[in-house]
Amino acid sequence: MRVALLANLKKNAPVWPGMPDDMWDDLDTEETIEAIIRALESRGHQVTFLEGDRTLFYNLEKLKPDICFNICEGHFGDAREAQVPAILEFLRIPYTGSRVLTLALCLDKPMTKRILTYHDLPTPPFQVFERLDEELDRSSMDFPCFVKPSREGTGMGVSGESIVHNEAELRAQLQRIFERYNQPALVERFIEGREVTVGLVGNLTRPAARRVPEDEAAPRIFGGLHLFPPLEVNMAAYPPEERGVYTGHIKVELAHEFHYLCPAPLSQEQVEELNWLAAATFRVTGCLDVARVDFRLDVHDNDKPYILEINPLPGLNPEYSDLCIEAAADGWLYEELVNRILDEAIRRYGLDKKGG
Repeated sequence: MRVALLANLKKNAPVWPGMPDDMWDDLDTEETIEAIIRALESRGHQVTFLEGDRTLFYNLEKLKPDICFNICEGHFGDAREAQVPAILEFLRIPYTGSRVLTLALCLDKPMTKRILTYHDLPTPPFQVFERLDEELDRSSMDFPCFVKPSREGTGMGVSGESIVHNEAELRAQLQRIFERYNQPALVERFIEGREVTVGLVGNLTRPAARRVPEDEAAPRIFGGLHLFPPLEVNMAAYPPEERGVYTGHIKVELAHEFHYLCPAPLSQEQVEELNWLAAATFRVTGCLDVARVDFRLDVHDNDKPYILEINPLPGLNPEYSDLCIEAAADGWLYEELVNRILDEAIRRYGLDKKGG
């Protein structure tokens, strides 16, 4: 098939004086793009890379691909990850991954948490701050809290200072977020414990409960999804100034020195619970083809899992992206992972794999 690989390269991103130095941390490298192209070409696809910028509309009409492999993060706007899929739907071009509404929803962490809360899925209590002088809602929140930008990825705005223990630390961190990212701040109850992520590919073929059943013996149904072994970030291997947090510094500057445990040392019961929660999150947010769900296990409550967020555009660098590491731990080659994502989309659209 003629496949257009759509992405935003770091080297092509706009720059301006005074921009935050982590502004484009969630964009892709040439290394990742080349790896995906090789993987798709290994199955006989004709692949062309297109930058997801204002030239995209014209280039798509000129190329006329059968399908797009979309990993565009976007540059500007509070729904930037949804902009390229909107163009593709306007042009009626099939593409991999989640659709416009899901990508806009999942980029906005508070909106995602509202959906999770509505469906009784466990996520830390939270409050959104738009002004520095807003009071902390002590009816549901207490220190320590965790502060981060509402609409950023790749650990942007997340550091050891994100954990705040009192009013002074809270106000200082809110001020940093407002000044640096010019957006609301998400403040959550800090869950002390292990950080675990679960990646999955596929699409639900049978109903999956939208809410956690009250009956613990009720069947957990998530047919059509393949869940990879959970990955735990080995925080003990990082300097103490990271304060046990999977920071932006770890995700970017230390990406090639990533310390992890995969499969994570968890009981079968814990893995089954994480898989169930990941599948439920995948469903209620409307994800398609691929995603990654991040958890914290509460050390003060028998490692109870709390959903932090879902990423419907997980990184695909073959060397250090969580999803790729999890797939490798499951015995998958990188080529299998990339092409499974494409094949899921091809199946959804009813396309002929031999066409084009």
